[in-house]
Amino acid sequence: MSDENVSQDSVDGGGEKKNDLKTQATVIGGVAIVVLYLAFGYAAQILCNAIGVAYPAYVSMKAIETRTKEDDTKWLTYWVIYGVLSVFEHVSLFLVQAIPFYWLLKCAFFIWCMVPIENNGANFMYHRVILPYFKKYEKRADELLDQAAGKIKQVAGDVISKKLS
Repeated sequence: MSDENVSQDSVDGGGEKKNDLKTQATVIGGVAIVVLYLAFGYAAQILCNAIGVAYPAYVSMKAIETRTKEDDTKWLTYWVIYGVLSVFEHVSLFLVQAIPFYWLLKCAFFIWCMVPIENNGANFMYHRVILPYFKKYEKRADELLDQAAGKIKQVAGDVISKKLS
């Protein structure tokens, strides 16, 4: 092997390291901009909700198309947590406004819920918080839903019979 080949190899290796550093700097800079925007930016709610919906929606669609049940369950669990948090957020808007850096914290929570590990935030919150309440109130909720469905059928029947008469 000649000296020319050795020096060329070391130059290429150095170029790859520079590209890796540029990529890392770009990623870190992008993350820093998102974090600052979520903390201080106008309409941070839109960015937070986009982060909480875009990737999970994409992988949920992919999960639907697979034959395995595990990925479906993982993303259904995420959407349960997302839904519960959304309802809580609308009911307690005053708390949302009072918590400093709420959108940054919410976004970090969503990311924790998406992390591709077995006991991520969605799995943890579902089994430790949501499921115990669900089991406790499931029968009563089913009764209320059945009553509501009965009333809706009755009202719809009354409206249709009045229109036909």
